[in-house]
Amino acid sequence: MVQLVWFKRDLRSADHRPLVEAAASGPLIPLYVAEPEYWAQPDTSRRQYMAMASALAELSLRLERLGAPLIIRIGTVEEWLGRIHRAIGLTRILAHQETGNAWTFARDRAVRRFCREAGIAFVEYPQFGVVRGLRNRDEWGGLSQAILRAPPLPEPVRLIAAARAPAGDIPSPEQLGLAEEGCHQPQLGTRRSALALLDSFFAGRGAHYRRAMSSPLAGADACSRLSVPLSTGAISIREALAICYRARDGQTAVPRTAVDSLISRLHWHCHFIQKLESEPQMEHRSVHPAHERARMATVDNDPTLLAWATGRSGYPFADACMRSLIATGWLNFRMRAMVTSFAVHHLGLDWRACGLHLARLFTDYEPGIHWPQVQMQSGQTGINTPRIYNPVKQGLDQDPTGAFTRRWMPELAELPLALLQTPWLAGTGHPSPIIDPSHAIRDARARLSQVRAEPGYRAASEVVFRKHGSRSRRLEDDHPGRSRAIRTEKAAIARRQFTLEL
Repeated sequence: MVQLVWFKRDLRSADHRPLVEAAASGPLIPLYVAEPEYWAQPDTSRRQYMAMASALAELSLRLERLGAPLIIRIGTVEEWLGRIHRAIGLTRILAHQETGNAWTFARDRAVRRFCREAGIAFVEYPQFGVVRGLRNRDEWGGLSQAILRAPPLPEPVRLIAAARAPAGDIPSPEQLGLAEEGCHQPQLGTRRSALALLDSFFAGRGAHYRRAMSSPLAGADACSRLSVPLSTGAISIREALAICYRARDGQTAVPRTAVDSLISRLHWHCHFIQKLESEPQMEHRSVHPAHERARMATVDNDPTLLAWATGRSGYPFADACMRSLIATGWLNFRMRAMVTSFAVHHLGLDWRACGLHLARLFTDYEPGIHWPQVQMQSGQTGINTPRIYNPVKQGLDQDPTGAFTRRWMPELAELPLALLQTPWLAGTGHPSPIIDPSHAIRDARARLSQVRAEPGYRAASEVVFRKHGSRSRRLEDDHPGRSRAIRTEKAAIARRQFTLEL
């Protein structure tokens, strides 16, 4: 029996079930194929590949030490599986399921068809707490927890190579057609970096996690920063959670509330990926049919889109966030929500065009998180209260000293703090924003109200909620914890009043 383990965005040797299962059965071939067609997709970028390449280098070294060097090739997966099968005869291919973009979905279907026609068993295992073929969202919580709370699988002690072949070099970005794009040192996507991030978080870096996560400046240090190694699969979500649970039950330099918040966000990782798994069209189509009917596409060379995308909209804080993202490949969650809301609501841009640009800028791009979040923050779902972030107010709230804005907007460095977020009020010499701030929010609310007033809107929202909504909240309840606390307090008041009446 000749087995092949196909690595995709699961570049690790620990808690890797396909590798463990294959190692237990005998000799194997580990394979990774760098696919030029994938890296030519409109949501991929050089910075993402650089993170993948760092994880690939680490995995390659680890597998070689275990006894079965990673075979790295350039081309299509079907092509290389066919060549290997013709050379030695494959009997089984093992891989993780991937909830990726439309291109990877089609690629995986093609691989399954190839295996079926070639008589090769193709075995796929869940990588996250994501359930393929889920029939009812009510079932997801229990099924997901069964995956995530299981102990992580240990790395195989030894691997036996099924064939001797040149391992191959990791392709350069240029070989895949990926040119320079402004982020010269993207965050590493390795397992070593993930473990170091967790160590430093629990050693004290995460002490102010809950308070600092909303700040684009403080959040860069206080947030876990696990999103990049999670996106490359260098560490599994299950192993990251297991480390967090151990930290919560032991002694750490951070409050338990911070650990619980991190655990909660790791669980939300799978909650959002399940949405795209259950509805792959979410990448291209608004979830709520009324919003899809109201959509107006934005062309690639739209001047407003280009101004937003390059950090030249005239709104200093929004522009600072975009310039920071272009240079570093990372932005904290609240600012991701703000720049998306700003683009769609204030500027009237189509969420799909904005989402593609942001996807390319995010080193940690995870399609299953990205597209549901873009739709949610741009008000397309019908099951969340629309959030229209005011970029001026956000700048005042999240950058009260102006340090972040001044860093990324050096042309405003000399302005007094009182005018930093509204430089057009300083008079000549400072360009006006591309859209009138006094009208932008009013017009955005009017557009949303018009769509939400359509007949049948609420009924369609209920359908969306049954398919995608968290079972821990109600429709349009974005703060279930706060709502539960209010209901509990009201019940306590009622009980006290009843006692007094008696």
